[in-house]
Amino acid sequence: MNKFIPMIFAGAIGGLTVFGALKLTEKTPTDQFNATAPAKQVNTVDYGGGPAPFDFTKAAERSMNSVVHIKASESKQSAINRQRQNPFLQFFGGTDFGQRSGTGSGVVYTADGYILTNNHVVDFADEFEVTMHDNREYKARLVGKDENTDMAVIKIDATDLQPIEIGNSDDVKVGEWACAVGNPFDLTSTVTAGIISAKGRDINIIKGYSPIESFIQTDAAVNPGNSGGALVDLQGRLIGINSAIATPTGTFAGYSFAIPVNLVKRIADDLIKYGEYRRAYLGVDIATMDGGLAQRLNINFIQGVYIAEVLEGGSAQAAGLQNEDIILKINGKNVTSVPELRETIGRSKAGETLNVLINRKNKELEIPVKLRVKDNKY
Repeated sequence: MNKFIPMIFAGAIGGLTVFGALKLTEKTPTDQFNATAPAKQVNTVDYGGGPAPFDFTKAAERSMNSVVHIKASESKQSAINRQRQNPFLQFFGGTDFGQRSGTGSGVVYTADGYILTNNHVVDFADEFEVTMHDNREYKARLVGKDENTDMAVIKIDATDLQPIEIGNSDDVKVGEWACAVGNPFDLTSTVTAGIISAKGRDINIIKGYSPIESFIQTDAAVNPGNSGGALVDLQGRLIGINSAIATPTGTFAGYSFAIPVNLVKRIADDLIKYGEYRRAYLGVDIATMDGGLAQRLNINFIQGVYIAEVLEGGSAQAAGLQNEDIILKINGKNVTSVPELRETIGRSKAGETLNVLINRKNKELEIPVKLRVKDNKY
């Protein structure tokens, strides 16, 4: 990816975009000798049936009622407290230009009011307003957030909501169509379409401790205000939470990124139950295997994840994994990159045992690994 194209979260307040259209007309020339010209021999080739017809109306109809607009604001007291904690402002007697606010999107997770969104949509705020697709408005409270995955859950007092249908991000294939549903530039209930461009993308945008990045990349248009909104398949099932864009301008430039729903569910369920994401750790320093790494290590190239170091006291050490092992599969699923491995571990729970297939000195071994927490803390 072009190093001069920055990655930004797509949760800022939207601006105004004006669209224009140009209608082109084209005249088809006629053959003045057509009436007397002899019939031409045409050779045809049967390529089979064309692609099945489709549209995006089903995806839109099934998902739009489950996507909400979120206004996040900092209360006056929180703004005062923040300014008091800034020694620079205290020393010079300055002010911080008032209360912060922004807008984003959210996805109805349960009928009784739990709503999924991004951490960066809500992390600065303590007051939240939610507007439904039918214009009902609610006050919301923060349930929990996790900066290392950019996920958050808020709650409104309601009992008759339409939760979105949950899909399976593992089944999503590159090249499939998808729709992004959200509120770009404060334009509510907006649907855009594109294809799945890649999976397992690590774009180094989450700056927390030990972040998990394994984004679904699409070319569906995502802009400021879309953050926290839905990425859905053609059946309207949630496959990801839109989170970021790559852009040189601050608006959509062809790349957008969503947190896969199988990871989203794991995090959201913990946030709802415990108020925090209780994450398990493998306890390794790792690198994605490629030709250059294999050459430097003087080993045959094998697609997988190379263990540079097994950390003291971690799950990997307790299970008997060693430095220079190469992880090939977990529970029978191929693991070919660091983002894939982090997502797989991130979706697992502390106490769960994973069957890890490794290559050790050109021999394959399957080792059961019981996952632990880090430093005896979730």
